[in-house]
Amino acid sequence: MEYPNVYRDESIVENHFGIEIKDPYRWLEDPDSEETKKFVEEQNKITFKYVNDYEYREKLINKITEKYNYERFGCVFKRGKGENEYYYYYHNSGLQSQSVLYRQKTLDNEPEVFFDPNTLSDDGTVALSRISFSDSGKYFAYSLSKSGSDWTTIYINKIENGKLVQLDEPLNWVKFSGITWTKDEKGIFYQSYPKPGIGQDKSAGTETDQNENAMMYYHRIGTKQDQDILFYSEPENPKNMFGIDITDDGKYLLLIIDASCDPKNKVYVMKINGEINDKPVFNKLIDEFDAEYTLIHNSGSVFYFKTSKDAPQYKIVKVDINDSSKKFVDVIPQNKNVIDGVLFCNNNSFVINYLYDAKHSLKVFDISGQYKYDIKLQEGSIVNNFDARETDNELFFRVSSFVNPGTVYKCDLRNSSCQELKKSIIKNYNSDDYVVKQKFYPSKDGTSIPMFIVHKKGLELKGNNPTLLYGYGGFNISILPFFSPIWMTWIYHFNGIYVVANIRGGGEYGESWYEAGKLDNKQNVFDDFQWAAKYLINLKYTSPEKLCINGGSNGGLLVGACINQAPELFGCAVADVGVMDMLRFHKFTIGHAWVSDYGDPDKEHDFKTVLKYSPLHNVKDNTEYPAVLLTTGDHDDRVVPLHSLKLISQLQYVAGKSTKKPLLIRIDTKSGHGGGKPVKKRIEEATDKISFINKNIHAEWYD
Repeated sequence: MEYPNVYRDESIVENHFGIEIKDPYRWLEDPDSEETKKFVEEQNKITFKYVNDYEYREKLINKITEKYNYERFGCVFKRGKGENEYYYYYHNSGLQSQSVLYRQKTLDNEPEVFFDPNTLSDDGTVALSRISFSDSGKYFAYSLSKSGSDWTTIYINKIENGKLVQLDEPLNWVKFSGITWTKDEKGIFYQSYPKPGIGQDKSAGTETDQNENAMMYYHRIGTKQDQDILFYSEPENPKNMFGIDITDDGKYLLLIIDASCDPKNKVYVMKINGEINDKPVFNKLIDEFDAEYTLIHNSGSVFYFKTSKDAPQYKIVKVDINDSSKKFVDVIPQNKNVIDGVLFCNNNSFVINYLYDAKHSLKVFDISGQYKYDIKLQEGSIVNNFDARETDNELFFRVSSFVNPGTVYKCDLRNSSCQELKKSIIKNYNSDDYVVKQKFYPSKDGTSIPMFIVHKKGLELKGNNPTLLYGYGGFNISILPFFSPIWMTWIYHFNGIYVVANIRGGGEYGESWYEAGKLDNKQNVFDDFQWAAKYLINLKYTSPEKLCINGGSNGGLLVGACINQAPELFGCAVADVGVMDMLRFHKFTIGHAWVSDYGDPDKEHDFKTVLKYSPLHNVKDNTEYPAVLLTTGDHDDRVVPLHSLKLISQLQYVAGKSTKKPLLIRIDTKSGHGGGKPVKKRIEEATDKISFINKNIHAEWYD
């Protein structure tokens, strides 16, 4: 490959704890410089030329578009009271940029469009981020994100005859925020950050300023944003973030405080008496970051929480907040299954979504913790979402799997009877044509790791099948079975094998599984992924030449580390929006919140730990690398693009001298970390990625 000539500034050398670190591409940290813009243009030029030359490209994009063009339904949820009570759900007719929010008075009524984000932009890059209905259903607040940025703007509306009437000016500079109505419907709580230092001609989301000094505001309807009450902030702890929960009876407010991405939080409780002001008086119920606490329900002063306190699989506990001892009592103890989610509904029931071996089961208990019954799920299904209010006897849930594009059910909790409400059906698709297997393989240290393997029925395993291995491994996030029209198209037309490895660092087996893949244990994550590749090769599913690895965000780091540590195992690697500079990740936007997983590079021990695997700092010379494609978006203000820009420069400069395969980057415009990306962009990106993969692992087309 002929790569652009990228300037190296050899003068930037820093001493960290006695170790000299060069950073020749630091100039790429400025996203707005003319030099960076030229770099992006030159890199995209060679990348798009390469993927556009793929011989099956036109067939591929047509088939992906055809498979993507099916009705998709979100989980039904009920909101409002009396004449304002409606059922709501999201729906996409197939190729709409964004899903549309519908409502219906009864489940038998004809649904009507309630909110259509597709009317907000010509290219579909304005996305609905959050929604919140007031208790009566008379008011509706929502937030919008532009071009994939984490920055959002909140709009507050009254619902009149099914139409939205905007009440106040939009609320700006909102980030990582819920929208919480008070029960008196006089206002909302939201989290804001100081406005970043961007020029008038710049759009929010391309800046790299650190997100610090979060502020929890209360906005009273009928006032301007500059009159909003600063309800809570912690200038002494500028990295902390806040959320508000209000009990269903409207009598208590809970302030939730997070210090990082570690699932541990504080909980402060306040009795709501009259108007909200800037001098809240809290009962500091949990004042240490020692476990995760999530409110489920309260009965007067008795509060029920899901918690990881002394329970790595999670349990349900209760506490009387007026009891000075603050003693928590187990209601439903932990067992071998992880509590993935809990609802309190039907006035006396806990519906628990349990997770075991990366699959779900739904179980119902009464308020005393007594088991009642199971809600039957199809084998291998996962619950994407479930919803019911405290007084509702109707539970709605949506399930899917690798081969099921999605089915929505309603369950009557009074008699446990369930009925199918909505089902996605894809033209010319039959789930019986595919096989889904779950295997367990030993990692380097002998730990048994689960993986899912998906391929066409009857596929011969001769050790030469095109295979894509996907992983994440971090932040307590479980990677569960999911339906992808993109990868099902690839499996069908290229006899491909799609594999998901449930490596450590995720939440598949609770807190202990997460702890085994973070901080000093991070190498376990990379070992698990590499041993997954070896397992697939040894069992003749594929060969190194035919194997591609993929991951996004923390999974992009996974891919970046693995191609440095074991390049001989892979023929191709695609890293999406990855964290690649492990010495400086904490200096940009919300990166400081990730020290919970990676450690703090400003501390000697953590610095030396991350230096060992940082993708940017471990690129090898005189080594044959697999083909590498990095992807990022210009409005990714979660994992800022500089990570990928710097890594591709280092790869091309160092590995490009000895590697015959392409080392490329795809930088999308008006695109962020992935959330809210319109369907057209998803299809285009998928086509480019698969074109790159197939050219390098030599996947042949099958009709």
